[in-house]
Amino acid sequence: MEQMKINKLEIENVKRVKAVQIKPNETGLTVIGGNNKQGKTSVLDSIAWALGGNKFRPSKAYRDGSTIPPNLKITMNNGLVVERKGKNSDLKVIDPSGEKGGQQLLDSFVEELAINLPKFMQQSSKEKANTLLQIIGVGDKLYELEQQETIIYNERHSIGQIADQKEKFAKEQDYYPDAPTQIVSATELIKKQQEILAKNGENQKHRNNLNKNIESLEMVNLKIAQLEEQLRNERVNQQALSEAVEQGKKSVELLKDESTAELESSIENIEKLNEKVRANLNKEKAEDDAKEYREKYAALTVDLNKVRAEKTDLLVNAELPLPALSVEDGELIYNGFKWDSMSGADQLKVSTAIVRKLNPRCGFVLMDKLEQMDLDSLNEFGKWLEQEGLQVIATRVSKGEECSIIIEDGYVVGQESIEETNEPKWKAGEF
Repeated sequence: MEQMKINKLEIENVKRVKAVQIKPNETGLTVIGGNNKQGKTSVLDSIAWALGGNKFRPSKAYRDGSTIPPNLKITMNNGLVVERKGKNSDLKVIDPSGEKGGQQLLDSFVEELAINLPKFMQQSSKEKANTLLQIIGVGDKLYELEQQETIIYNERHSIGQIADQKEKFAKEQDYYPDAPTQIVSATELIKKQQEILAKNGENQKHRNNLNKNIESLEMVNLKIAQLEEQLRNERVNQQALSEAVEQGKKSVELLKDESTAELESSIENIEKLNEKVRANLNKEKAEDDAKEYREKYAALTVDLNKVRAEKTDLLVNAELPLPALSVEDGELIYNGFKWDSMSGADQLKVSTAIVRKLNPRCGFVLMDKLEQMDLDSLNEFGKWLEQEGLQVIATRVSKGEECSIIIEDGYVVGQESIEETNEPKWKAGEF
């Protein structure tokens, strides 16, 4: 599978860039250095726009003071040419065979995260906070607070609407300015009314008690009738049992018991013997059960070790982005460290490797603000990129030797040195 990289880029009149021509390193780091507000990030934004489409177009793409519209031209390592130029910045893609292509062709090898990594620094404060909250695992709490905010807002909105309706209704009511300010008292009438109601209540209480007593009396009478019927039945049973007892007494007088001593002695001896037999059988069964479960345990141990081995082999043979990268308990582990314990260089290495894994055809990544890395970490990261055959184009607020090029006031310092090749001279506004 061919890995796509940027072989050459030419940019004119985009944001702070006036005219820039860059040939990035095929592998490793290409560091664009310079002071702030000189056009470094504008170069990354131009690449993202050219390859990623108009959704990456800067909100203010035209360079201030320029009468020439933005011109972008990127040549990939396989000869693919991508251009955006003209008043409408129309896209033109020509593949190595000379056939035309479009954004769909670019999307086949451009991984969005590869051109979106530097965009984090341009996100709004809220977007940065949300991203950070998700990374540190408090996104659920943020969602809960947002839900509470929505509920309170909706409740407040509903109450406001009701208040508006009440105010409107109040304004529509009749008003008599000559009427007294206090309600005329009807205390005596209300007092008499309450006395009558109290008396009527007592009367009703007596009626209710009478009805309750009537019902209770009826239930008692019914129960007495049932008990009398039961007593008659029991007397009939009593007569029958008395006759049976008299007859039984006559029969029992004729009975004679036999001795069971001999049988009891034999039974006692047999029972002792059977107790020993049962004890032996129980022991044998317990030993058999233990052996059976021990064999099951051993079989399950074999299965468990097999599953663990398969799990290990799965991770070993999964072609993970990095040899020392793994997954344990749902978390990324690199060189034995979780994400929050990794160094900044290792975090960049893991991120770059994962982005490359998402789309193996995308052989480049854009990164902004590498000044957060010290020179040792920067060199270590660059060597790893070279070993992996990856291309990273990055910016850094610096003019040191680690920078591949320096941009000042929208131009590459010493740009004229590029023209020493046999290629036609490149002029501003002409590619």
